[in-house]
Amino acid sequence: MKVLLIGDSCTDVYVYGDVKRLNPEAPVPVLEPKREHTSQGMAWNVYNNMLAFGLDVYMITQMETIKKTRYIDEKSNQQILRVDEEPEVKPIEYEPPFLERAASEPKSDDWYDVLVISDYDKGFITQDEIFRLVKWFDGPVIIDSKKKVLPEGAWIKINELESKTLERDLTSSVIVTKGGDGAEYNHKFFPAEKVKVRDVVGAGDTFLAALTYGYLTKHTMEAAIPIANKAAAIAVSHPGTYVLTKEDVKQLHTY
Repeated sequence: MKVLLIGDSCTDVYVYGDVKRLNPEAPVPVLEPKREHTSQGMAWNVYNNMLAFGLDVYMITQMETIKKTRYIDEKSNQQILRVDEEPEVKPIEYEPPFLERAASEPKSDDWYDVLVISDYDKGFITQDEIFRLVKWFDGPVIIDSKKKVLPEGAWIKINELESKTLERDLTSSVIVTKGGDGAEYNHKFFPAEKVKVRDVVGAGDTFLAALTYGYLTKHTMEAAIPIANKAAAIAVSHPGTYVLTKEDVKQLHTY
């Protein structure tokens, strides 16, 4: 199963240490760094989790590096501070050859089974580009975007806060995630498994990857959402940006 993934990505840096005192100059904790861990976030996290499911993924992302550094008290797992370094991100400026082929030739056996757009609204994918991609792509499209205006003719995955600002009706093509409670789709609620939450970073990316896998294998969103809920529950039970393991995926095959 082949996936075309387009999205903005980042590098996640986690600095773990001990907090034993407050700063005498200001009421803030003083972190003594002990170790550092780096992982790939945003669209890269979607990509890595799709690979964990065995999907064949071709990804397009920006050249500029967005870096998010989180400082964490290791004992409590409490995030003390986050520092974001965001250079100006250039939007897609070219006419991708694969889209040219899609527009001029019949769909071939080696064409992508689904287009997934992971848009954190950092400037790489413009609103016009999203509409153009949906119109152009020959096949189903799944969009996870922070934008308020999104096209018809695609599956839309958003969280509950984003659903309040989306400038369109919550139709049968919109999946609304509700954190630890689960997800809602087509007037039906899909409860999530209750787990001890260690870290929510990247849970939406894991949900998106699992939703794509579930849709490709089960062929309906009703069957895909429970898989995505379970995958997200696994992710939040681990610290940091978590990528599903073979054992995790084996569990999900029972859904």
